[in-house]
Amino acid sequence: MDETIIIEILKGIGRFFINPLFYLALISAVFLGYRRVKRERRFFHIRILDGWSELKNMLLMGFVLSLIISLFSVVIGLTISLELLVAVFLISFIGLIVFMYHLLSPIILMTLAFCVIVWMDWQNWSYSIWGVDLAARNVVDGLVITVPVLAGLLLMAEGILIRRNGAKFASPIVETTKRGLNGIGYYSKQLWLLPLVTIIPGDGIQSIAPYWPQFTIGAEQFSIIVFPFVIGFQQMVRQKLPIYVYPKMGESIILTGELVLIVGFLAYFMPVLGAAALVLGAISRTVIGIYYSHLEDRNSYAVIRSDKGVMIAGVLPNSPAQKMGLVAGEIIKRVNGQHVLTEDELYKALQINAAHCRLEVLDHSGELRLTQHVVHREDNHTIGLLIVK
Repeated sequence: MDETIIIEILKGIGRFFINPLFYLALISAVFLGYRRVKRERRFFHIRILDGWSELKNMLLMGFVLSLIISLFSVVIGLTISLELLVAVFLISFIGLIVFMYHLLSPIILMTLAFCVIVWMDWQNWSYSIWGVDLAARNVVDGLVITVPVLAGLLLMAEGILIRRNGAKFASPIVETTKRGLNGIGYYSKQLWLLPLVTIIPGDGIQSIAPYWPQFTIGAEQFSIIVFPFVIGFQQMVRQKLPIYVYPKMGESIILTGELVLIVGFLAYFMPVLGAAALVLGAISRTVIGIYYSHLEDRNSYAVIRSDKGVMIAGVLPNSPAQKMGLVAGEIIKRVNGQHVLTEDELYKALQINAAHCRLEVLDHSGELRLTQHVVHREDNHTIGLLIVK
């Protein structure tokens, strides 16, 4: 039995690659990278990360989390209806096509899919889509427990991904303040792909695809699908730097996911709690997004031109500036003893003593620190700094 299940899981993984959602997510990630690079070149005449970064991030960052969630789901015996997966597929497809990544938050996605199943049951609808027969299903029969549990796990994964990677891919955007100055906003728009092993009870898959992996426990038949759950995220920050905003936002989302998960388990004893967990989770996730968006209006910018020195908008990876320990939001006050206010003054001062360049920098707390690094002649104009002009 164990060998049979392992073989069927391996076959199910192979079928993962025929899901159109997987390829749409790939295309969307590449397009995100293209748009970011184009935007950065327009504002700063150089890109920060290469255009494939979003694609690599999408494929790699969620792998370990998807493995943990899959193992947990299999161990506790979570089963998901084919109708629910189809609803998730359609909503995810729409979210990717119209670039509404708020729809791709797991709790929003699963709540909408759950509502579709409830509506089908209420209308007693059964229909066929792309050759797949979908039937009305009583949500109390398992789904009211499994959906919030899975949604809670995925929501926790979303929070972890935002906490770890939200700031890494926050791209600087030049905006005009109400006083006519240039302020820097940081826009993070990302996708993560979580290939989850899902178990579907019954022989619904076999009716349309006889070759599909299937196994039997007792008198019950099950099919295995590795489904590409796509998590989307988009958020702009202005008043605070991304390294201070996204980790806190991620923590809030993780906490919400934990609450949804706990209430989802309690739905085993009181099914109505499962629906309540989804609704309250979706409302909480929406409120979190609105709260952080409301804070980031255009009245104040953390990164804006300063009369104290040269304000850093961004630092290129593996550049001399990064080796000096410089980060966005810091102010370069003096270079080799010369007070600098503009980019031209900065680079002229660098040439005074490139072999032993000394910088006086105001950090995020306004405290002065010293840093030094050897800047080669060819680096004088390409040390990797994006400057607020």
